Order: sequence, then C-alpha cells, then structure tokens
Amino acid sequence: MSEYSSTSTARPSNLPEFSVSEVSQAIKRTLEGSFERVRVRGEISGFKRAASGHLYMALKDSDAVLDAVCWRGQAGRLSLVPEDGLEVIASGRITSYPGRSKYQIVIDSLEIAGEGALLKLLEQRRKALADEGLFDEDRKRPLPFLPGVIGVVTSPTGAVIRDILHRLAERFPRHVLVWPVLVQGEGAAEQVAAAIRGFNALEAGGAVARPDLLIVARGGGSLEDLWAFNEEVVVRAAAESRIPLISAVGHETDTTLIDFASDRRAPTPTAAAEIAVPVRGDLLDQLQDLERRVTGAAGRLLTHRRNEVEGLGRGLPDPVRLVGELSQRLDERIERLDLAARALLRQRGQAVIGFAARLPDPRQQLRRAGELLADRQERLETALAAQVRRSGRELAEAAVRLPALAARQVPQRRQVLQGLEVARRLARATEGRQREADSALRELGRLLESYSYHSALERGFVAVRDAEGAVLTRAAQIGDGQALELEFRDGRLAAVAGTGGESGGGPPKTKRQSKAPPKASPKSAQGELL
Repeated sequence: MSEYSSTSTARPSNLPEFSVSEVSQAIKRTLEGSFERVRVRGEISGFKRAASGHLYMALKDSDAVLDAVCWRGQAGRLSLVPEDGLEVIASGRITSYPGRSKYQIVIDSLEIAGEGALLKLLEQRRKALADEGLFDEDRKRPLPFLPGVIGVVTSPTGAVIRDILHRLAERFPRHVLVWPVLVQGEGAAEQVAAAIRGFNALEAGGAVARPDLLIVARGGGSLEDLWAFNEEVVVRAAAESRIPLISAVGHETDTTLIDFASDRRAPTPTAAAEIAVPVRGDLLDQLQDLERRVTGAAGRLLTHRRNEVEGLGRGLPDPVRLVGELSQRLDERIERLDLAARALLRQRGQAVIGFAARLPDPRQQLRRAGELLADRQERLETALAAQVRRSGRELAEAAVRLPALAARQVPQRRQVLQGLEVARRLARATEGRQREADSALRELGRLLESYSYHSALERGFVAVRDAEGAVLTRAAQIGDGQALELEFRDGRLAAVAGTGGESGGGPPKTKRQSKAPPKASPKSAQGELL
C-alpha cells in the first residue's frame, strides 16, 4: 500500500471560493436579469401532465432544446392544450433549476406558431372527430319550418346579435332567447359548449321556453380569433344537441369544426337568421296565391260537375212521366190483386162446398155410433149374465161337494171370486168408457155439424143439383135448359138453366118444394148429404 505525505504544500490562488448554491443562485439571477420576459418559438416534445397539475415539456428546433414548465394555476388558463409535435410560441420568463443544474422557461401563455401550424392542428382534429362519426350526414336533423322560439349563443355586446334580431324582425318576428358567452380567448370554448348543453337541458313547457332552433354565431376574425369554435368540447356539444343547430361563425370563407358538426352551416350570422325563418310577406303572398288557385279550381270543378249533371239529366226520362207510368202500373196491380183475391175466395168456397158434400150426415153418424154402442153394451150384459149364471151353478155344485172338496176347491173358488171382482170392475170400466165414447161422439157431432154444407147454406150459399140429385160445382156442368134444383137455407126450389135472350126474356120458373130432407139412397144405409 502506498503512503502519501500530509505535508504537501497547496498552491496559492487569488480566485474567490464559492459554494455550489452560490454559483447556482448567481447563474439564476444572471438568467432572470438578462431574459426578464421572452417569447420562444419551438416544437413541443416530451409533453406530460404531472399528478400535481403542472405541465412539463421541451421546446426544440433543429439545433437546440429548451426545457419548459407551466405551473398548475396557469395551465388551466392556456388558450390551447399542448401536444407533442405542435409548433407554438411560448411566452414566459427564463430561469434555472439549481437542483438539476438546468435552465428552463416558465410558460404563462401558449399560442400556435403561425397559421400553417394552426391549419395542421385543425386538420388533424377534424380527421380524428370525423373518424368518430360526429360529422356523418345521417346525424343531422331537419330544421323546423317556422320555429316558435330561437336560442342564440353569442356575445351580448357585439353587432352579431343586433344583426340577427334585425333580420328576424324583417322576415318573421320570433321569440329569441340569448345565452351570453365569450366568443374568443380563454374560456370561450367552455362557455359556448355549456350554453348549447344548457339550452338542451330546458324542459318543454317549463318556466323558460325550450328553443325549437339554436344559432351559434360570431363575427369574422383571424384563425386564432375563431379557434374557440374548433375546440373539441364545442364540436362534441354541437353533435350531441337534440335541438337542430345552425352554425354562423365568421364570414363566408371562414370554416370551423362546429360547421361540420352542426345541422346547417350559415355563411354569416345574418344568413343564419334568413335560414331560420321564412319571409312572412312571401308566405302571405303564397297563401293568397294558393287561395286563388283553390278558389279557381273549386269553381272549375263545380262548373265541370254541373255540366256533367246537366248532361246526365238530358239523358234521363221525364220524372213526371215516369211517376205517371208507375202509378198506372200500380193501379193495374191493385185491380189484378182484387180480382185474384175474389177468384181465390170463390175457389176456396167451392172447395169447402165440395168437402162438405163428401161429408156424411152427422145425425146418421151419431145414430150409427149409438147403435154400435148399444150392441156392444147388450153383448157385454149378455156375457156378464152368462158369467154370473155359470158362477152361480158352479157355486151350487160346489156347495154340494163342499164337505169333500173344501180343502181342494177353496183356492179355485177364490180365483172364481177374484174373477167376479174383475167382472164387476170391467162393468164399471165399461160404463166409464161408454161415457167417454158418448162425450167424444158429441164432440165429433159438433165438428161434423160445423163441416156440414148446411153451415154454408146458413151463410147465404146455395147448393145446385141436377135432376139426379148430383151436386154441380162448375158452370161448365150446366147446359142451357137443364133442369136444376136449388137448395137454400129454408127449402129447395126447381129451376131451369138458360139466358134471358134465348128463353124469351122471362126469368126461369121455379117450383117451391117442401122443406123435407131428401130420401136416403137405397145403395147406402148412410144416405147422402146433398
């Protein structure tokens, strides 16, 4: 091991001796004194946001790199969000960080470095939002033809709101709600997005009327002045709006991202008012024109229909003549109906007379039924007497043989006695049956009496017979000069058929006969009714 001598002599020097902290502070004062406030242009690189809210990045160009920091309190007030690769102009002060022996710029504001960089950023943002579908045509809603309430998002002090109100008053006055916002600078984008979402949050029929249409408007300006309407928060609020939205930002040549997300783009705020409502005078003229056209069309249609009706009327027959013909036809039908009714009555009367002629005499029917009942009663009494005699003889013989045959004949005589009881019951039943038969015969007699032709004679009809006594029911059966017999209700008369002209004009002679009933024919015991 080597040993060193502690007695070596240090070289004398006139340079002052500084601590590290003193040197760092001196450098810090020198930097801050030489660069009190600067504007540095460069490309952002290595951007990151710390958990504390501070922003850290580096500004670089082709030859050098400058560290940069933005404290949390200032980061929220930046006009744009830093991104890697974005060329910006940073305003702030140069200082050092002794802990790392680094110098850096403390940023208090950022802006895009030139219009080209802004356009590049704008195009990148447009493509990213378009890829999400926020600019698709199928998301756009149709504008109402005549909105009742219009919501305007703009600055309350600029000329834009006055132009919009003036144009609406000229075209078609509508109720307008203004949501005042900043239209440029720090916080403008957030206020515009909040206004769009605020209008959509209003309830229909609430205390504050919910707009039927929204207009987001701002006057012309540079790309930097209009940058708030290119912010993502504004574009998303416009795309999410359930109320149809018109964007009117800048002049006709200005284009912002809200134009792609809105339902309709207007080149100017004044044009937005023209798009929002139609011209009231034009509508009145159009209504008057439509009224004239409808009136004319109705008049022409009535004239056409009147001509058609008149033409059809000329082809129709005279209604008076038609009614007369129908009345005549109705009279004819009535007359034919009356004749048919009379003929039907005569036909039915002749049929009844024919049926009555074929019916037997009720009295003869009753007489035959009585004879039949008397015969059956006589036979029944004879049989009953014979049965009683036989029973008496048997009883007498049984009395002689009773001592010997009592045990054997008692059952048999019991049966005989039961037979006698049956005979008595049969006699009673026969008497009841006879009474029922008598009642039925009386009812049948009354029915036959109602069917007899004598009832027809009582009602005024006349029975006509020939010389042999046969009933004549048709006029074709009667010849001229034929001898007839007419039977009335109270008697019979002889008559001769014929017309007045052929027989000399005198009425037929009649011979009054007695009211005695006709003699019964020897061919039938029943006889004839006619």
